[in-house]
Amino acid sequence: MNDKSELLQQLKIDRQAEPTAKAIGLWWLLLIILGVVAITIWLTLLLVQPKPTVQNSAATSPVKLSSQASTSRETINTTSGTTQLKSNDSILNSSGYITARRMATVSSEVMGLITDVDVEEGMTVQQGQILAHVDDALAKVNFDYATAQLAVLAARRQAIVANLDEAKSAYQRVLNNTYSSDAERTRTLASQQSLVANLAAADADLQVAKIEVRRQQELLDNHTIRAPFAGVVTQKNAQPGEIVAPSSAGGGFTRTGICTIVDMESLEIEVDVNESFIGRVFPGQKVEATLDAYPDWVIPASVIATIPTADRAKATVQVRIKIEVNDPRILPDMGVKVGFLKD
Repeated sequence: MNDKSELLQQLKIDRQAEPTAKAIGLWWLLLIILGVVAITIWLTLLLVQPKPTVQNSAATSPVKLSSQASTSRETINTTSGTTQLKSNDSILNSSGYITARRMATVSSEVMGLITDVDVEEGMTVQQGQILAHVDDALAKVNFDYATAQLAVLAARRQAIVANLDEAKSAYQRVLNNTYSSDAERTRTLASQQSLVANLAAADADLQVAKIEVRRQQELLDNHTIRAPFAGVVTQKNAQPGEIVAPSSAGGGFTRTGICTIVDMESLEIEVDVNESFIGRVFPGQKVEATLDAYPDWVIPASVIATIPTADRAKATVQVRIKIEVNDPRILPDMGVKVGFLKD
């Protein structure tokens, strides 16, 4: 029995010793992994470390701002190459838009079919330049008819003048003839006076005919649409083959304008100023304007007038500002910011 017990004891597994060996193996594996990670990080930092560079002391030294720089900043006009100073001592800032004082949508005074349009967007036109033509066939017929009537009346007047000269001669013969009766003298005198009256009526009819010719000429000229002033065409509203009318007539297929012309020399700035600060604005006041499209370009300007009415909804007053320079970059309806300067 003792031998069997000893054999059983020898075959028995020691479960306390086995976990201890496994734990030691795991710790060594963890240490090895940490060592590899540390070496990898060290090598990476060594490779990516930036090389030391020598910098100019003038480039790295901070720039000191003078007292003058606190009140003004320098902006460069990239187009002209000149340097301008934009003051920050404005007493009031506002924003608005570029507007044109002279802008017109040119239309026809008569309703008719457009035969041709001679302008395009962006074209510069002069005062009186032909923009378009409207079908004038009927107007030409009426003008020719009035001219013909004038010629008929002129010929009729010539006949009356000839008859009047003959009547005057006959009356003189009757007066010089001692054998002429009083009836003949009266008859020739009446004939002369009648022709004088006919001549006056013919002169009046001739004057009416001349007026009618001028009227038909005006109607004919109305079929040629001309520029009312010099400017730039910003919109082309009609094409040949469409109907144009002075006012909306004939439905949506009738055009009320040929094109829109803007006088670029009449551009100015309109801004809305809060009514609480309108007392700071006065005519002739210097203004610095900056277009949203060109924020580094300072435009000299001055106040033209303050519109003597206020907007009840916005509690603002409109101010007109004159642009002191003419530049093709300034376009209608552009956004602009302005600063009103001290006196």
